[in-house]
Amino acid sequence: MKKVFKLIDLDCANCAAKMENAIKELPEVDDAVVSFMTQKMTIKTADDTDLDTLMAKVVKICKKVEPDCEIVLK
Repeated sequence: MKKVFKLIDLDCANCAAKMENAIKELPEVDDAVVSFMTQKMTIKTADDTDLDTLMAKVVKICKKVEPDCEIVLK
C-alpha cells in the first residue's frame, strides 16, 4: 500500500531527511520519502498493515524531529 500525506510547517531539508531515515527504520515500512520541496511524505507498506498504529508511530517520530510540523491525516 502506498499513502501520501501533506506536511505543514516542515522547515528544513535536513529535518525531512532525519524524519525519512527514522521512518524507514520502522519494521512495517517498506519505503518512505519525505520531501521538503513538495511538503509531502510518501509511505509504502504491506497491504495488511494497521495504518492507524503505524501513523501514530510516524507522528511521534516527526514531532521529535520537527515539533512544529503537522501531518495531514486524511
